[in-house]
This record gives sequence, structure tokens and C-alpha cells, in this order.
Amino acid sequence: MTTDQCAAWPTVLVSMPFMHVDRPSIQLGLLAAIGRRHGFPVRTLHANVDFAARIGVDLYRLLADQCARLVGEWLFSREAFGDAAPDQEDELLLEFADELGHLASPSESARDRLLRIRDQDVPAFLDGLVAEFAEDEARVVGFSATFQQTAASIALARRLKRRFPATVTVFGGANFDGEMGLELVRAVECVDFAVIGEGDRAFPELLSALAAGTDPAAVPGVARRVGDDVVATPPAPPHERLDDLPDPEYGEYFDRMAKRGLPVHDVRIPFESARGCWWGAKHHCTFCGLNGSTMRFRSKSPRRVLDELAHQSRRYRAFRFEAVDNILDPRYLKELFPAIADSRADYEIFYEVKANLTRAQLAVLARGGVTRVQPGLESLSSAVLRLMDKGVRAAQNVNLLRWAAYYGIDVSWNVLWGFPGETAEDYARQTAVVPHLVHLRPPESADRLWLERFSPLHAQPDRFGLGPPVPEASYRLVYPAGMALDRIAYVFEYAPALPPSAYTALRMAVTAWRAAWRSPDRPALVYRSAPGFLQITDARHQGQDGTYAFHDTLAEIYLACVDRPRTAAAVRAELGTDLSVEVVRDAFRRFQERGLLFLDEDLALALALPATPGR
Repeated sequence: MTTDQCAAWPTVLVSMPFMHVDRPSIQLGLLAAIGRRHGFPVRTLHANVDFAARIGVDLYRLLADQCARLVGEWLFSREAFGDAAPDQEDELLLEFADELGHLASPSESARDRLLRIRDQDVPAFLDGLVAEFAEDEARVVGFSATFQQTAASIALARRLKRRFPATVTVFGGANFDGEMGLELVRAVECVDFAVIGEGDRAFPELLSALAAGTDPAAVPGVARRVGDDVVATPPAPPHERLDDLPDPEYGEYFDRMAKRGLPVHDVRIPFESARGCWWGAKHHCTFCGLNGSTMRFRSKSPRRVLDELAHQSRRYRAFRFEAVDNILDPRYLKELFPAIADSRADYEIFYEVKANLTRAQLAVLARGGVTRVQPGLESLSSAVLRLMDKGVRAAQNVNLLRWAAYYGIDVSWNVLWGFPGETAEDYARQTAVVPHLVHLRPPESADRLWLERFSPLHAQPDRFGLGPPVPEASYRLVYPAGMALDRIAYVFEYAPALPPSAYTALRMAVTAWRAAWRSPDRPALVYRSAPGFLQITDARHQGQDGTYAFHDTLAEIYLACVDRPRTAAAVRAELGTDLSVEVVRDAFRRFQERGLLFLDEDLALALALPATPGR
């Protein structure tokens, strides 16, 4: 491939709404770096920044966080599909009115606000984007689509093809994985090619085929229309040598944020240190649809991650990073975070982790710059966690919340319900323990699970006693008739076996928990100890403050359950006393009655945190 051949195929990679505006797209940043490494002139266009600036960042964030219904897709449906768009009577705004109230403003109803955006802001936004393109730079336009980015991407591609018919459009991202991509290629005329699966190899090879005039059908993982058929080559094996990938390039994102007058002080730099999920490869969580067809776990070497963080920090004058990994590589606990701590770097890092982390491991993360984690707690019931195939106990979940709080690590988590096999008692028990946990970080929400494509619940409905999956209701109000919604949808309808009333008390308890954390005086439960003496100060509930004092054996039993969940037999063995196991269990029950201990079947966990910091 000659330099002139590459130069003749300028490429623009686009991230459309509703990608979050507070971070650049790692998909665009990485593919741009790969394309440039292969000699192609590639630029990135974070068009989502323009739309956020147009409608207001706060409203944009609300729409980007709208998960249950395809409101973002609906806003672009008419521009994407024209007269074929299905919701000509605005049924979505009526059918889901109760779920859209938070999108209203003091001066405008949610309905009027959304109609104004769809009818005025969306067309003007698309016209402005098209006006930016010169004919000689629009040879290839690539779109990365995840969650609610598909309709907006199609809308821009449709306009570009109308103005520049020779432009080649390439689509990829999670929304084009598996049969979703094949159906979109079949049904949407402005989609020329789709990359199915990882694009590290397919993207530059597709550009090379176009530049050389060879058959793109030979490129692994590429789908296209041939007559009335969709032809797809099998994807290449998942990329194994992640160390060989270039650092993502984000300069054009920051330039665009500055051009649109949007602040960047809260921007987190995305980085990728691993792909796939080592836990999911062994035990796929029943509700999880992440990773699609690429579950195999691969990770960068600790040295490579350390170098990338340092390089990106200098390059973008930034210290806040967000790992896009679905799970933390355990070897980083010994080889990466201690090295970050030794370097004395002042990073603030987000990671997704498994909830079985110990106190010592959380201390390592904190010293290594991790300030926020998403551990996938999902439940305070071991019975429900077993239904999820999570591989952790409720006591481990609570223990992570305890030591994360102690070491200053924020925890992002949710309570989920609606799992086949659950009982009303599972949720009554969770409701009963919530008042004892209010000194710990509350969940961000408590709601029913989504039935996601690629999850075991979706792929194996018979195993769970479920009927055939039906696409979530708002898909029919976005995509035209004639498109196979069951092949396009990522989220599907699902009715839990229990009535909604089974979850009401837990939802209310979580709401009260969250309210307690918004008060000036957050709830607290701490202890101080000396040999043979334990004092616990309880300030979890206003007006009910109190202090407990325990001596000798009772103090020792409680302190034995501070670091991690313990069985009565293990506590007895550690203390080496003449006490029977039943006496230890009785002590557990007495502590539980006071709300000082979390009992999880045979496991006991102290709930109070050390009053002395830094240990």
C-alpha cells in the first residue's frame, strides 16, 4: 500500500448522541490511532459534544442516562428513516409518559421539550454536521454505535450519502455485534459495511481493501449487502496482544469541547487495560449481556498500563482516568497498583471489579489511585446472588462497601430484582437489613433487571422457564416495519414471577437510605478498641444515637469478624478459647439484634468501621 493510495482515502470517525459528553470515545480514539499507524488520514468527530452544547449539558446527560426506553433513538428516528419512521403520532410520549417526567423543565413539559428537540434541534444539528464535511474528506465515514447511538448515526449517514453519494459508510460497535449488525446492514440502505466484533484488525484492513481496489469481502469480520443478501466473513480471533495497540488519541475531543465552550475539568480519560471477563468465561452471570461474542479475557501487561497512564496524563494534562474493562485483572493488585503508588502519581482511577475483594486488596487499590469502583454488587441476598451465578456472598458485598468506605473509595452499585427462582422472602430479608447498613454507600437505584441480548437469560430462556424473548416495547416506535426487531434489539421484555408489591418495601428502604446520605450529617457506625474492651458509637439514625460497650470475650468475638466474614467455627478456632461454637453463634445473634452484625447464613460480619483512619 503506497502513501498516495492511503492519502486518497481520508476517513472521519463519528460518535453521535447519546454517547456521554464527559469523556471522549475510546472507540474513536483507538481506531483513529490504528488508522493513522497504517498511514490513513483519519480524523475524529465527537458530534455528541455539539448536540450537548445545543440542547444544554444537563438535559443531554439526562437523555444519555435514559436506559429503560429508547428516547434518544426516538428523537432521531424520523431523520434516520423518514416517512418509514413508525411513530408518526408520537405514541411514545403518551405510552411512557409516567417514565419521562424527569425530562421536564420548570417552563416546559417533557412532551413539549422532546417534541421541540426532535422537530427543531435534531434537523438543525444534522445540517450543521453535514456542512462541516468537504467532498474530498468524506471518502469513508465510520460510526461507532453503542446503546442509544444507532438512529442518530443512521440519520447522519443518510444525509451524507444524499450529499456525497460516493461516500463509503462503515458501522461498528456493540449495536452491530452478532445478528444485530447483519440485520441493520440488510435493512438500512445507507449502511455500506459493518464490522462485526472487534475492529482492531478489520478496520485498517477494510480501509486497505478500499484503497487498493480489492474485494472487502476478504476482510475478516466485515458484513455488506450483495444484491438482496447480506454477506459476512467470520471475524478474526479476538486480539490477544493488547500491549501492541496504540494509545487512544483524544486531542480532537478536547478541541471540540473548547470550541463549543464546554468545561473539561470533570472529564475522565478512558483507557483499556483488558477485554472480556475472566469470571464470565467460567460462570456467565445470568443477566449480563456484556462482551457479546468476545468473552475471552485478555489484558495488557502492568508495565504497559503504567506507561499508558503516564503518557496520557502528560499528553492531555489530566489525572482522572476511567478503565473501560468489565473486570479487573487480579495480577494488577500485585504488579500495577503498587507501582502506581511507588511512582507517587496523583491519579484518580475508576475500575469495574469483582465484589470478593479483601480489605488488604482495597487498601492496595486506594494507595494505587483508585477512587471509584463498580463492583456489580446487585443484591444483599446470597440466595439471589446464587440465582445470578455471581460467585460471591452477600456478606462479601457488604464487606466491600465497608472497607471501600474506610479507604475512601466511592462505590457505584445497584440493587436488582426479578430473577427466576427468587422468593418474596428474599426481598423481605433485604428490606430488614437496610436500616443497619445506612452508614455505607447506598445503591444508586433499586429496580428490575434488564433482559439483555447475549445473557444466559436471553440465550437459554428454556433453562430459566422463560418464554421466547420479545423486544422491549419502545423498539417498535423507533425502527420501521419490515425490520426484524428481534434481531436488532439488545433489551427485551421480561415480567418477573413475583408481583411488583414484593419489591415495594425494599424500594422504599433504598429511597430512605439514599435520603439519609443527602443529609448534612451522614450516618455513621464506628468502633474503638483496647485489649479486652470494645466501644461502638452508633449514629446511623438521627435522634437514636447511642454507644455500646463490650468486654473480654464478646469484644474478641466482634473484633474477629471485622476484617472479613467469618463462621462461628472459624472464630472459635482463632480465639482458642474453651467456648463452644454455639456460644459464639449466640453472640452473633445478640450483635445482630442490635444491628451491629450482618448475618449471612453461616457467615457473620461486623458492621462497624474503625474510628481510627489509615490502618
